[in-house]
Amino acid sequence: MIQFFITDNEGKLEKRDTFTPKCWVDMINPSDDECEKAAEFCGVPEDMIKAALDEEERARTEFDDGCSLFLVDCPIINEEDGVDVYDTLPLAVIYNNNCVITVCLKGNTVLKEFIVGRTKVYTQKPVHFMLTFLLGNAKRYLYCLKQIDRKNHRIQSEMGRTMRNSEIVQLLDLQNSLVYFSTSLGSNTRVYEKLSKVEGVATSEEYQDLYDDVLIESRQALETCNIYKNILSVTMDAYGSVISNNANGTMRKLTIITILLAIPTMIAGFWGMNMPVPGEGSGNTLWFWLVIAGTFLLTLAVAFIVTQMGMYSPRRQRKRRRRKKRDGEM
Repeated sequence: MIQFFITDNEGKLEKRDTFTPKCWVDMINPSDDECEKAAEFCGVPEDMIKAALDEEERARTEFDDGCSLFLVDCPIINEEDGVDVYDTLPLAVIYNNNCVITVCLKGNTVLKEFIVGRTKVYTQKPVHFMLTFLLGNAKRYLYCLKQIDRKNHRIQSEMGRTMRNSEIVQLLDLQNSLVYFSTSLGSNTRVYEKLSKVEGVATSEEYQDLYDDVLIESRQALETCNIYKNILSVTMDAYGSVISNNANGTMRKLTIITILLAIPTMIAGFWGMNMPVPGEGSGNTLWFWLVIAGTFLLTLAVAFIVTQMGMYSPRRQRKRRRRKKRDGEM
C-alpha cells in the first residue's frame, strides 16, 4: 500500500492521490511492482526501499547519489491468543531533494500520529521530518516499557496468590521482549550517533534541539530497558528458587510417607512367610491384634523420630537461635 501526503501552506498534512514533489510517500508492505514504481518517480534506489522489508534487517545508515537512508527498529505490539506480545520491526526513512519515503512491513503508530495531525511535520523539511519521527519512536519505546513494567507487576501479584505455569510463561515472554528492545535500542543509538554528520543538524539550532531530544529519549529508553531486564531476570531466578524449595518440601513429605508405609509392609511380609512365627497354630486371635498394635506403635515411633530430625535440622536450628536472640533482646 502506498499513500501520498504533503504539508500545505497552513502546516496541515493533506493526502494526495498521486505523487507530488516535496511530499511524503508512506509505503506499508509494498509489493515488488509498487517498490519499482516508487523508485522511478521518487528517484531513489530500489534496494533502499526494499531494505526495510526484511524483518531481520539491522539498524543502519546509507548514503547514495543524494539519497539518505536511516533504518531503525521500531517497537510493535502483536496480539497472540488474547495476550499482547512486544517485538520490534525495522522501518526505513529515505529522503532526497524530491521527497520523503517511509517503508515498513506494518503500520507504525508514530506515523499514524503524523497522519491524524497529533504531531506536526513538514514534508518540505526531510531532516525535520526524520528527527521528529525518531523522537516519537524513542518515546514509543518508553511507552511500551511502561506497559511491560505494569504487566510484570500484575503477573507478580497473581503469582503471589497462586503460582501457575501460565504466569511463568508470561514472565518469560516479557523477558524475551526486553532482550529484543535492548538489542534494538543499542542498534538505534549507533544510528543516532551518525545523525550529527547530516547536513543541517549541526548548523540549525532547531534541528540541534530535536537531535538532542532524540539522544536523551533514546538513552533513557535504553537505561530503562536494561533496568527492567535486570529486575525481571532477578525475579525469574527468585521464582525458580521458590519452585525448587516447594519441590524439595514435597519430595521430603513423600519420602517420610514412603518410610512410614514401609514399616507395616515389612512386618506383614515377615508374618506372611512360610516359616514358623510366634502365635502360629495357637488359634488365638490375640496375636493378630498384638502384631497390629506393635506395627502401629513402631510406625508412630519412627514418625516421631523423623519429625524431630526435621525440626532440628541446621536451618531450623538457626531460626530457633535467631528467635531466642530476639526474645532475649526484648
